[in-house]
Amino acid sequence: MANEATDPAGIWTVAEAKARLSHILRCAEEDGPQRIGTRRTFVVVPEHVWEQHTEPDVRLGWWLIEHMPRGYELEPPERRSDRPIPFIDYATDAQ
Repeated sequence: MANEATDPAGIWTVAEAKARLSHILRCAEEDGPQRIGTRRTFVVVPEHVWEQHTEPDVRLGWWLIEHMPRGYELEPPERRSDRPIPFIDYATDAQ
């Protein structure tokens, strides 16, 4: 169970989670999801639980493509520099 002595709601502080990660992982396996954080909360669950609640064919790459921002007309920044470009004459000297 989460650290009941410091938090009756079962939410671990980030400092506690850092210090007791192995214990939190065991608690997640034995007692169910463990919450970490107070302002921004995260939940630790065993992988088999996660897989039961997510779509099996979702891949991170596809998710990123599907959720990328669209509709923005962004101009790339200009890349001007007064620095010398190393090896710029290499291609012409080799021929």
